[in-house]
Amino acid sequence: MSSPDPAVLARLREIVGAENVLTSPEDTIPYGFDGTAALKGPVGVVVLPGSTQEISEVVKLAAARGLAIVTRGSGTGLSGGSVPSAGCIVLCLTRLDKILSVDAANLTVRAQCGAITAAIDAAANKHGLFYPPDPGSMKISTIGGNVAENSGGLRGLKYGVTRDYVMGLEVVLPDGRIAHFGNACVKDVAGYSMKDLFIGSEGTLGIITEVLLKVLPRPAARRTMLASYDRMEDAAQTVSDIIAAKIIPCTLEFLDRMTIGCVEDYAKIGLPRDCEALLLMETDGHPAAVAEEAEQMLALARARGARDVRVARDDAEALQLASARRSAFSALARVRPTTILEDVTVPRDKLAEMVAFVAEVAKKHNLLVGTFGHMGDGNLHPTFLTDERNTEEMARVHEALEDIVTKTLAHARTITGEHGVALAKKAWLRRQVGENSHDLMREIKRAWDPQNLLNPGKIFD
Repeated sequence: MSSPDPAVLARLREIVGAENVLTSPEDTIPYGFDGTAALKGPVGVVVLPGSTQEISEVVKLAAARGLAIVTRGSGTGLSGGSVPSAGCIVLCLTRLDKILSVDAANLTVRAQCGAITAAIDAAANKHGLFYPPDPGSMKISTIGGNVAENSGGLRGLKYGVTRDYVMGLEVVLPDGRIAHFGNACVKDVAGYSMKDLFIGSEGTLGIITEVLLKVLPRPAARRTMLASYDRMEDAAQTVSDIIAAKIIPCTLEFLDRMTIGCVEDYAKIGLPRDCEALLLMETDGHPAAVAEEAEQMLALARARGARDVRVARDDAEALQLASARRSAFSALARVRPTTILEDVTVPRDKLAEMVAFVAEVAKKHNLLVGTFGHMGDGNLHPTFLTDERNTEEMARVHEALEDIVTKTLAHARTITGEHGVALAKKAWLRRQVGENSHDLMREIKRAWDPQNLLNPGKIFD
């Protein structure tokens, strides 16, 4: 709503309270973008509801007036999913931040959509439990956003992604009705699995207001190791050897040479700047199993030419070693004014080839690119260090991205492993899924949201 309708504003203030309706530019500017570089949108009004019922009433008003709604949480998304469209109501759900219950007997946590992901894990931890999905933004991202994006994380190799832990959802539909999908039963095959339709739907089908999550017993032991290599191929082959040995670590992460240098400048962990790859390896579980797996992983790393392996002596050092990977994005972001964190996934045995290809693309287009990511599941993050004010350089960035996506799809893999499609990747979605699958997605959107009011223009035009 570039020029908010006074009657609409009056009704919004009735629903959520005048203090929770923002219209002045100084208040609304932060809601015009998310964590995606170079993507912004106009903001006319921001609404901060405090309950599911208030969200329902706002949606009913929007449906009656034909107004679009763009939902957001903390705004950490990396595909433009929370970037507002012209004339929309920005619906920010951060006030719905309560963790409603931890049921240790049934291994579940119930939380409102605005609860912070790390806070959910901390609440579970008080009961000897944990919530495995751990996106890099978990200290500030909301669980509703994680579900809407089907977020991944460093522990994805062993524990899976957000979808694997969602047992139930409360959702406000495009006409304002409130629906509930799923429940706390481990087995439930009654009817369509509707909750799965909303996981990863990026706010285009409904507004997730409450989630019921599965949690697990917290592992009794963990071992953290960091191996350095002169060749990325050796790090990648170590990963293949670990999996072939029937070991599934909770973490297998990598950093390339540029990222290592930036992390060391930023965090001063004592990383070797002259190696081509670092491999972060973590195993967790029963203490005896952890000790055995750690020894096997160390042996496999050394057999593949790891020139140095550090083993954490205690939890403090383990946290320091893990921070080498977790601080990668922050470290790279210090180099240039604009940081574009990309996200593609290939088979594990193609990852070293892809990292080399990204380096070739960076040289071809005269760009600065650091690459890191989840070597255990083939998900890499080429990170462009650029300046969005330089239109000529940004054109080269887009050309480089086209090269990387084309190479990724040649391996019959995915344009996004965890960040979503939204605005940033929608131009390539049809190429990945094919004409018929793409059309089916559009038909579901049209049937579910015939007025195209929820997050219009995201995933597809």
